[in-house]
Amino acid sequence: MSGTGQPWPSADAGGHDPAELIRLFDDEFAPENTRLVRGDEEPLYLPADDTCAYHRVVFAHGFFASALHEIAHWCIAGPRRRALVDYGYWYEGDGRDAVTQAEFERVEARPQALEWAFSMAADAPFRVSVDNLDGDPGDPDGFRRAVRDALAVYLRDGLPPRARRFAIRLQDRYGGHIELPADLPRL
Repeated sequence: MSGTGQPWPSADAGGHDPAELIRLFDDEFAPENTRLVRGDEEPLYLPADDTCAYHRVVFAHGFFASALHEIAHWCIAGPRRRALVDYGYWYEGDGRDAVTQAEFERVEARPQALEWAFSMAADAPFRVSVDNLDGDPGDPDGFRRAVRDALAVYLRDGLPPRARRFAIRLQDRYGGHIELPADLPRL
């Protein structure tokens, strides 16, 4: 059950079950003492501590796409960042001004590119998120291009090692294929 008393979605609009994604992630990354966790509120990364013996990649509201996005952040973070709550990054919620939105877009292009790769591997829908409905939208088309460009670099140079392992796991399960689309991603 979510914090609202509503049952978790058993699958997204594309028929993808978040519980299955949790099993895939947990099986693949058990040696790294990291688990994917369905959260009630905002996504968050929590390193192991005195209250919990394993690291937690917490995704929002049981959404498959949120899980893929949070996994992307985890796959990019190095050992030092994975020792910090939310990888030690700042996050300013909805309502960002133009300067703050530009910084958000600068740091989000790579994780969203990996999320897109994971979505293709899982044969799941993907949308770029400017994540600022009540603030300055910045340059959505520019951000879409930045995400596509980051994906092109990953496809040319290779995915980070953990991302590659997980993408293969997703492809094996869902039969998707990762390739550079001709079109920009949807918002």
